[in-house]
Amino acid sequence: MCGIVGYVGPELCAELVVDGLRRLEYRGYDSAGLAVVDGDGQLLTRRAEGKLSNLVKRLAESPIDGRTGMGHTRWATHGAPTEDNAHPHRSGSVAVVHNGIIENHVELKAELRALGHVFQSETDTEVIAHLIDHNRTADGLALPEAVRQAVLRLHGAYSIVVIDAATPGVIVGARVASPLVLGLGQGANYLASDVAAILAHTRDMVFIEDGWMAVLTPDAVDVRVVATNEAPRWEKTTVSWSPAMAEKGGYKHFMLKEIHEQPRAIADTLRGRVSLERKTVDLPEIPITADDLARLRQFYIVGCGTAWHAGLVGRYLFEDLAGLAPHVEVASELRYRNAPMDDRTLILAISQSGETADTLAALREAKRRGARVISVCNVIGSSIPRECEGTLYTHAGPEIGVASTKAFTTQLAAVHLLALKFGQLLGRLDDATMVAELTALMHVPTVIEAELAKEANYLEIARAWHECTSMLYLGRGNLFPMALEGALKLKEISYIHAEGYAAGEMKHGPIALIDERLPTVVLNPRDAHFQKVRSNLAEVKARGGPVLVVATEGDTEAPGLADFTLTLPAVPEHVLPLIAAVPMQLIAYYMADFKGTDVDQPRNLAKSVTVE
Repeated sequence: MCGIVGYVGPELCAELVVDGLRRLEYRGYDSAGLAVVDGDGQLLTRRAEGKLSNLVKRLAESPIDGRTGMGHTRWATHGAPTEDNAHPHRSGSVAVVHNGIIENHVELKAELRALGHVFQSETDTEVIAHLIDHNRTADGLALPEAVRQAVLRLHGAYSIVVIDAATPGVIVGARVASPLVLGLGQGANYLASDVAAILAHTRDMVFIEDGWMAVLTPDAVDVRVVATNEAPRWEKTTVSWSPAMAEKGGYKHFMLKEIHEQPRAIADTLRGRVSLERKTVDLPEIPITADDLARLRQFYIVGCGTAWHAGLVGRYLFEDLAGLAPHVEVASELRYRNAPMDDRTLILAISQSGETADTLAALREAKRRGARVISVCNVIGSSIPRECEGTLYTHAGPEIGVASTKAFTTQLAAVHLLALKFGQLLGRLDDATMVAELTALMHVPTVIEAELAKEANYLEIARAWHECTSMLYLGRGNLFPMALEGALKLKEISYIHAEGYAAGEMKHGPIALIDERLPTVVLNPRDAHFQKVRSNLAEVKARGGPVLVVATEGDTEAPGLADFTLTLPAVPEHVLPLIAAVPMQLIAYYMADFKGTDVDQPRNLAKSVTVE
């Protein structure tokens, strides 16, 4: 997720803004930039690809400063991570920084080009600068109204901050479904995407609500509702967080923060790709046609660790929705096998970082043998997308915790979209099924928000079981991969040995382990496998094993069969893994936190495995 810092006040602000950006480095980024209105009323910008230190070096070589300014760290979503695509973007006297996605930027860009505007970047952000500049120059609007009118035309989820050399001493921000906070100072005011950026200067914050904008001068703040231009009631919040806590948004660990970011991340991954009106999925970045799919002989999904689990869920989706039967392979194994591959083979590589060494090697070998290669990835411009014909980017934003959470669930959402697209291309989905699937997917963020409100249940489980040395996770159907994922999460961060099993395989070995010292997590919602898994649960209890059952809300029998019960709402089966991911993550998190392990940086693990 991008970082934004804005300032208006009596101080020269370049150093202050860069320091704020430095406090946002934990969020991850691929370029950085700064814009100021200097003492002569000129708009000056400096940008640099890569780390913030490159921008600092650029500023040392070619200094700029002023008393109105803003800075940005970019996590690429539209356009490669280059200096040309780095923020701020400008048009005339207007400069803009932006966090989020503008869904209708293509249409707006075409309209503005027809009016004579020339674009310098591949980004959606530059459209905002040109639109505001047009409102200023062609329509003669003052800066606040020019921004408001521009925001009314933008579709998507975003926050923006704007300065204008023609209006020195003013900075304008607006929020639509992407965080923006206003800092109240003494003779100075601030805007930022995160409290951490400005906490060194003020603890008095106004958390801008969705659909609001704010106009700041050194001595005043004017907050407005964008749609009506009316002044809403707003409250000042005095933040007591330490700077370290602020980086984590007040959460104890990055992992917990990222678990709570999943509704937003999933919504961002779906945004602009789902059309209920047209009953379709729009994935222009994936150049696979109906003819390509019809001539396939082999289809492989490739990943490592959590990404492999996303691929396992994908297998059920492609089978059910597209009539395709992919082989789901661990990349470190596939790369050394002589699996059949040729020009009628499709590879889907899944990777959060886009740099996973084994996945990269496997897809390179597949390409060498003539296979077509596409990917699901979270990092624009990383190695795996560069090797692929097309990439479906997730919009999880930077993930700091080593144990993947929001990157995993956005992978599930992206693979679901791809399965729907393939099913539609092959003529295997009718309109009613497509609408039902899309509706279920779009409802997932709301459902997860409700699940995250139940966190108090997990502390009791952790208190009871944190001293165990081993655990078993059982699931059937598309929840079998979630049993694997739950076990992996527990191993990664709590250092408790855990195994995930297909529930039907319990009698083929694992049942010998069951006793009063081995807790078992049973994924048993009311799905197609409900009765079968309920029988497996009873077999564990009959042997004295402690049980945590994940059941459907309203299942009155479940609490009497288990030591602990967690409930999920009744949802369509294809989105059950997305919902079930949350308790799998929270069980692991609270067990690890209760034990006192290093949740964000567990021993012996790295975020991205870039060596074999």
